[in-house]
Amino acid sequence: MPTSFHQSVIDEFRANEGKVGGPFEGGDLLLLTTTGARSGVSRTTPLGYVRHGDSLLVVGSNLGGPRHPGWYHNLLARPVVRVEVGTRSFEALAVPAEGDRREELFGHVVRAVPGYGDYQAGAGRVLPVVALERAEPEGWEGPGEVRTLADKLLEVHTWLRGQLRQVRAEADAHFAARAAHQGPGAPAAPGLGLQIRQRCLAFCQALEFHHASEDGHLFPGIVRHHPHLTDVFARLDDEHRTIARVQGELAALLAGIVIADPRRFHAELDDMSARLNAHLDYEEEALLPLLADVPWPPEVPKG
Repeated sequence: MPTSFHQSVIDEFRANEGKVGGPFEGGDLLLLTTTGARSGVSRTTPLGYVRHGDSLLVVGSNLGGPRHPGWYHNLLARPVVRVEVGTRSFEALAVPAEGDRREELFGHVVRAVPGYGDYQAGAGRVLPVVALERAEPEGWEGPGEVRTLADKLLEVHTWLRGQLRQVRAEADAHFAARAAHQGPGAPAAPGLGLQIRQRCLAFCQALEFHHASEDGHLFPGIVRHHPHLTDVFARLDDEHRTIARVQGELAALLAGIVIADPRRFHAELDDMSARLNAHLDYEEEALLPLLADVPWPPEVPKG
């Protein structure tokens, strides 16, 4: 649970359109809601932030203490977070910076808020700098207005396809940079990168949730009304298990992130992309006609 002080700040923030008094008065403050890495429980923390382009930067200073704050460990495990700034609330992808990028961003933060330099000097650890970026894939526009369950399913599928394409694009950019660092006297090749890791985790977790929702609620409801489609849903259920196995292999690959082999990574990602897109294509062919007349969001019964 948040401390009583934290909760009072959260309550004041939400009651006053993001403005608070006390030690935060006059500063830039946001509310960051993460999901517990082990508990799965949502936790909200008030944090100072610094703008950098389209991103918001937060620092795991923990008031200069010797340990990283709990919210930082949470977002490493579950990178999609909720951010509240003023009256706005939105989902973001939390990406810790590393290497030269971290030094660049921390310098930007310290120029804006010099106190973070004091925290760094006394912490005895490297303070994490986290960029809160758009959770949607690059160029996300969505499939248009969502009026039916068919529209909603297509929106989710479009998001998943976009995330997968962006993971591939970021991986290609990373491995191109790694190749450019080869040669006598060149600096050490960079690791796979937390940007790619966080994007992959966000994609895998969204896909897992989507499939769990289908298996637990959507598919059983459709089968009750369309028993002649039992074989279709048996195939979809089998494909879900296959894709889950591929996800597990990708997660295992990410566990060795520093020494990841580009060819193996691309082979895993290509395999997953082919299986997922074929699955989504088949699912759309089978389900969209059945869901075209089901309103979204669901109608609330009267009475």
